[in-house]
Amino acid sequence: MDPTAMRVALFAGNYNYVRDGATQTLNRLVEYLLRKGVAVRIYSPVVKAPAFEPQGEMVHVPALRIPGRWEYRYPMGLPRRVRKDLEKFDPNVVHIASPDITAHRAVTWARKRDIARVASVHTRFETYFQYYHLGWAEPWARAGLRRLYQRCDALVAPAQSTVDVLYAQRMNDDISIWSRGIDREQFNPERRDMGWRRDLGIGDDEMVISFLGRIVMEKGLDVFADTIRALKDRDVPHRVLVIGDGPHRDWFEDALPDSAVFVGHQEGPDLARALASSDVFFNPSITETFGNVTLEAMACALPVVAISATGSSSLVQDGVNGQLARPGNVDTMADAIAAYQESPELRQRHGRKGLEMARDRDWDTINNAVLDVYARCIAKHRD
Repeated sequence: MDPTAMRVALFAGNYNYVRDGATQTLNRLVEYLLRKGVAVRIYSPVVKAPAFEPQGEMVHVPALRIPGRWEYRYPMGLPRRVRKDLEKFDPNVVHIASPDITAHRAVTWARKRDIARVASVHTRFETYFQYYHLGWAEPWARAGLRRLYQRCDALVAPAQSTVDVLYAQRMNDDISIWSRGIDREQFNPERRDMGWRRDLGIGDDEMVISFLGRIVMEKGLDVFADTIRALKDRDVPHRVLVIGDGPHRDWFEDALPDSAVFVGHQEGPDLARALASSDVFFNPSITETFGNVTLEAMACALPVVAISATGSSSLVQDGVNGQLARPGNVDTMADAIAAYQESPELRQRHGRKGLEMARDRDWDTINNAVLDVYARCIAKHRD
């Protein structure tokens, strides 16, 4: 199908008011679609001071701030103004990127008009509840997700491990991989800056364990802190570098040793420098469907220690470019990091293997997979 014949209405709970892996991925997709001649219109909450300039034209949808996570907003439906704009735009694909009320209404709107419906899965939302002591709600959340996703023609997810989980949960019968790419000009080993490390009080011979991401509990902050304490109890020499910011920063600072260095939110070359200037990347999260930060670390030639869960298990090959541990197994994670401290050669070998994998990730090839799914779903509704 000619891309210029496509008209995509993209619904996202967050498109650019907070910068994270999902928003950057969606903006990269829209930039690619526009470059291919696809007409795209984004329906998402619009704020006065967004985190970055968006790709494409946005239409504001009403939303409420999420209690306890005030930086995020929850879209609350399709008011008449938005429906009129949708009808005027006349999409032949509705793409939902977050499982909120607006997404449900958008899918219903599209079904009534026999319009193709595609959902992208960016986060394991149902796993969030355990981090806020609401594990009892996880089955209800999963049922709600299933109701939404089964009314779509197709799903796209970033890794085979996530696809397998979605099939097992009976979310849909048509699930494709929309992987993630890497900006190799930005993330590469040449960004390593020992002078920058020294300015932070980190010695050249100290092994630096990095955390990168929004500082929120669902990123596994408790597991990260428990593992660092286990290393300290074993007298394993190390330093911790925390790259990012978020609502639970105070908690994280209290949970980590005083020797941990917090450099706050970083972007562009500064982010790449901070990441490449560490020695081991530790990602204890189980909520990611892919783990952009893991791929960025690999592109900087860092070995990765991660939880064997969706996302990480599709990137990290245990004993090849990093090491995997079962969820909650702090001792195994501490063992993995300690091995890198004991053997710089192992650290370098695993880092090189990760770099080799990252070099094969081209954004245009990856985003073209979504274009193919659009075309297939549109054809289904024309037949």
